[in-house]
Amino acid sequence: MPDSAVIALDAMGGDFGPEVVIPAAAKVLSGKGALRIILVGDEERLRACADKHRIPLDDRLTIQHASEVVEMHDEPALAMRKKKDSSMRVAINQVHDGVADAVVSAGNTGALMATAKFVLKTLPGIDRPAICTTIPSKDSHTQMLDLGANVDCTAEHLFQFAVMGSVLTEAIDNLPNPRVGLLNIGSEAMKGNAQVKAADEYLADAPLNYIGFVEGDDIYSDKVDVVVCDGFVGNISLKTAEGVARLISYYMKQEFKQGLYNRLAGLIALPVLNAFRKRIDPNAYNGASLLGLKGIVVKSHGGADVNAYANAIEIAVLEVNKSVPQQIQEHIQPLLERQSA
Repeated sequence: MPDSAVIALDAMGGDFGPEVVIPAAAKVLSGKGALRIILVGDEERLRACADKHRIPLDDRLTIQHASEVVEMHDEPALAMRKKKDSSMRVAINQVHDGVADAVVSAGNTGALMATAKFVLKTLPGIDRPAICTTIPSKDSHTQMLDLGANVDCTAEHLFQFAVMGSVLTEAIDNLPNPRVGLLNIGSEAMKGNAQVKAADEYLADAPLNYIGFVEGDDIYSDKVDVVVCDGFVGNISLKTAEGVARLISYYMKQEFKQGLYNRLAGLIALPVLNAFRKRIDPNAYNGASLLGLKGIVVKSHGGADVNAYANAIEIAVLEVNKSVPQQIQEHIQPLLERQSA
């Protein structure tokens, strides 16, 4: 059945907690009759918030009580060990126990990754989970991983990321044989560090649509569908792009404030500016997948608004219906066997 899934939400995570999570849940539920959502967190607070927003709790929107909250400043390892009744841990447990099909959290990224890996475990053949998200490009978008989960990676890890990214892109974008590129400081074979060069050799022999090295500006060019890199490079690339987008927006606002002529020009250009802002709005792409786990975990941006958080829920539902972990496992095993032969 389309959109049939049970999604557990870490309702206490993120900058706004229930004030964003519950309206976002209601928004998604209104368009998906076969969907069920479990709100995980302090029951009293969740009921009060639902009442405030006049959102009914019923068999499609239920509460699972959790007495603790993982704070953004908590050390991941300590949060995993000490806060076993946190909304994050209990939500992940829902997936582990088969009560839910996926979990969405806007909480502490490190704690989410550590807890999800500990509770759900990685798929056979996957050493480390990777964070993958959608990046806007000229006429479409690009999937990019890893974005911060793994700072130091081997060539084997990059190879695994490429397989996972390819499977995810084919599944959720309905894109057969997506183009996979390895992020490097140049497209020439002699460039790059030892790990990237070794990963290039692995990928060249793999039955993927591997197009070779890509550079930073290729991420947004529609030249590639999946960009693979380690978490150090990926996180810096993502944060740099977000910063540039904000800088461009700031400069444009400043220019349109300079004098009467510029103000009038700004009014005339307002529809174009709004369309531009919508195309690069990170909220429209909110929801990063933690790939390589035995369950589906989606990370929302901590400062996400209702629409952005709803988008993260939609991604979780899509991954459930596309059976993304199962597809990754089906694809990775033959490749690893071939690699070791």
